Amino acid sequence: MISTSAFVEALKKYDFSFFGISSAIFFIGVINLYSATHASDDMSELYFRQLGWFGISLLIGLGISFISPKNFFRFSWFIYILLIVQLVLVLVMGDVGMGARRWITLGPLRYQPSELAKIATVLGLARWFAKSDSDRELGFAQLIIPAIIAFIPTVLIAIEPDLGTGLLVLLVFFSICFYRKLKWKTIGILAILGVLSGLAMYNFGLKEYQKKRVVTFLNPEADLRGSGYNAVQSKIAIGSGRFLGKGFKKSSQASLSYLPENHTDFVFSIFNEEHGFFGSMFLIALYVILFFRFIWLASAVPRMFDSIVSIGLMSILFWHTFVNMGMVMGLLPIVGLPLPFMSYGGTSLLTFGICCGIATSISNSRNLF
Repeated sequence: MISTSAFVEALKKYDFSFFGISSAIFFIGVINLYSATHASDDMSELYFRQLGWFGISLLIGLGISFISPKNFFRFSWFIYILLIVQLVLVLVMGDVGMGARRWITLGPLRYQPSELAKIATVLGLARWFAKSDSDRELGFAQLIIPAIIAFIPTVLIAIEPDLGTGLLVLLVFFSICFYRKLKWKTIGILAILGVLSGLAMYNFGLKEYQKKRVVTFLNPEADLRGSGYNAVQSKIAIGSGRFLGKGFKKSSQASLSYLPENHTDFVFSIFNEEHGFFGSMFLIALYVILFFRFIWLASAVPRMFDSIVSIGLMSILFWHTFVNMGMVMGLLPIVGLPLPFMSYGGTSLLTFGICCGIATSISNSRNLF
């Protein structure tokens, strides 16, 4: 049995920052979710379900935070292979919804393996990179195996199809590569391959509706009632918020149902409309603090594996935030990535909770393990 004094001493050394900051963002998000959906009879209780998912995510994240990081290293390949198998199962027997096959149903549980595959890919990449010399700049040849590790889940996810999540896995891969130090020649080769791959993907890999998203991004006003509708309505919501916003539950875009998916992809648009520039800067500041906490952790731990995992988890959260905010402001094409801790969704919330749990475990390992 652990004595009370030992438990109190452990609590003093426990790093609450990751769960503390993410919980603050979540509660802002659940209030915003209630405001965005309160006028709709079909979605008026989504905020209550979101609270339930947050409770589950928090419990799982807290449980993971007490696992030694050595176990993440030990089971990293097993976790990676397990998620690859699940991604294959999705393509074979997954549930179809909104034109895509992305979900696996286990009794009452229905979840997207592609969400957890982001974390599994980070663990796999960290395991591979951890065995190399940390001071050595990597050449192109040293990136072939890590690229395969990242491209396998990317391709499987893109086939579902879920191009946004697939591209995010690639962004996480490139973030980790740059953190691991690359030769300038390697950076040049990656840049050329990136441009060529993008052109090839657009011409031969994208479906027509996906190409239409790119065209809509370049000129959303060309089809105001069709493909450009969401982008234009989102910018109207953001612009109408001005400096202080319209106020809680006063979003016309939400109450009049002008902006679809205002509880998932476009939650930031509604938040902007109701809380304006001031509220948005406060929310963005919370995200920035969270990102820098991950960066601090990467520099504070002695093991290369833990450092790379910290950067990988940060890049998952960062790219979700950057892409979501960019697309609702019209700066990026609409790809359907949720805003961490703000958008409605159980599996995505669970994924972000696990990210915080692993980061907390790594931070605690400096004092507790």
